[in-house]
Amino acid sequence: MTISSGAPKSVYVWIWLPGSTEPVPAGVIEQSGEIAFFNYGRSYLERENAIAIYLPELPLDLGRIRPFQGLAIAGCISDAGPDAWGRRVIRYRMLGTADLDSEIDDVTELTYLLESASDRIGAIDFQESPEEYVPRTSKATLAEMQEAAQRLEEGVPFSSELEMALLHGSSVGGARPKALLNNGARMLIAKFSSNTDSYPVVKAEGVAMELARRVGLNVANTEVVESMGKDVLLVERFDRTSIPGQRLSVVSALTLLELDEMFARYATYFDLVPIIQGRFIDPLPTLRELFARIVFNICVGNTDDHARNHAAFWDGHLLSLTPAFDICPQQRSGGEAVQAMAIAPGFKFSQLAGCIDASERYFLTKSEARQIVDAQLEVIQSQWNDACDAARLTENDRIQLWGRQILNPYATEGL
Repeated sequence: MTISSGAPKSVYVWIWLPGSTEPVPAGVIEQSGEIAFFNYGRSYLERENAIAIYLPELPLDLGRIRPFQGLAIAGCISDAGPDAWGRRVIRYRMLGTADLDSEIDDVTELTYLLESASDRIGAIDFQESPEEYVPRTSKATLAEMQEAAQRLEEGVPFSSELEMALLHGSSVGGARPKALLNNGARMLIAKFSSNTDSYPVVKAEGVAMELARRVGLNVANTEVVESMGKDVLLVERFDRTSIPGQRLSVVSALTLLELDEMFARYATYFDLVPIIQGRFIDPLPTLRELFARIVFNICVGNTDDHARNHAAFWDGHLLSLTPAFDICPQQRSGGEAVQAMAIAPGFKFSQLAGCIDASERYFLTKSEARQIVDAQLEVIQSQWNDACDAARLTENDRIQLWGRQILNPYATEGL
C-alpha cells in the first residue's frame, strides 16, 4: 500500500449494492474546514438499483449533504473507518509512532479512511479515484499478524512484511489488537491477547459468547484457539455472505442515534426503541432480542456495551439487528457497576431487577421480562462448565470470572 503525500481533501466512496459482488462508485467526501461533506455522483443517482448509503443521513439527493448537527462526518461513513487499534497501525506506518496522543497530529480523518484496509466492516470502501477500484489488501498468516500486533504493542521494530500483515486489522473497530483472516470459505476477525491483559480477556469473551448462544441470543459464531502460545478469539464475520464478493451494509447504534463519538455517553437503550419501532423489520421480536441482550450483558458483567458495540444491517429500506458481538466481561473489583448505555431514564445500574422494572419500555410485560431473566440465569448456572470447556478456560480462569464478572451478586440484588 502506498502512503499518500499530503492530507487528502477528497475521498471517493465505493459501495457494494445489495446482491452485487463488485463495488461501484457512489460519491465523494470533500473536506471543508472541520466538516466533511458528501456528494452523490450523478451516474450513481441514475442507477435503477441505487440505494442511499444510509437514511436519513445520506438521502439520494443531488448536491452537497452536510453531516447532522454535532457531527464532523456522516456517521455511516465513520462506521466504516478505523477505530483506536487501526489508527495506531496507520500512525505507525506513516509516522513511525503508534501513540494516538503524540504531538504529531497531521493524520486527518480522510487519511485514516484512505490508508486503512479495504476489507472493512460493512459494504463501502474508500478510494482516491472514482474510475478505478484498487483494493488495499495483503496476505499474511494468523501467526504473522499476531507477531506484528505484539511487536507494535511492545514498540519493537519489525520487518516490512510484518508491517503489511498489520494492514489486516487496520479497518476494524475497537481498541484491542486484532486482524482480519480468510480461512478458506470462512471470513474471520482474529482478536489477540494483549500484553496489558490483567485477566484472560480473550477467553472471557469466548465464554461469554458461548453462553450467549446457549441462552438463545443471536450472536456471531466464535472459537477460542491457541497461536504462538497465546489465546486468540476467532469471530466469524456476519457482514459477508456465502457468495464470494458480496458484502452487507452495517451501521452502528451510534449512527442510528445520530451521535458523535464524543457524545457517545448520551446514547441510551431506550432511545433505540422508537427507531426500532419505526424503521426495523419485525420491531416487536427485535425489541425482545434487544432486551434479552441487555439482561445478558448484566449477567456476564459486560459493562462495555456502548453504542459502537451494537449494530444493524441496512438494506436500503429497512434495518435489522446484526448478531451480537463484542460481549466481553469487564474486570471489576467490587459489586456496584453501571452499563455504558442507560436502560431507562436515570437508570444505568447493572441490576436485573431494574431491567424488569423498565421492561414495558421494550413492549414486554414484567412477567415476560422475568421469564427472560430466569431462563438466562438457569442456563448460565447449569451450562457454565460446558461453556468454559468450549472456550478452553482453565480452572483458575473459571474461579477468576465466576461471581466477579459472571453473575456478580450485585446483578441479582432485589430480584
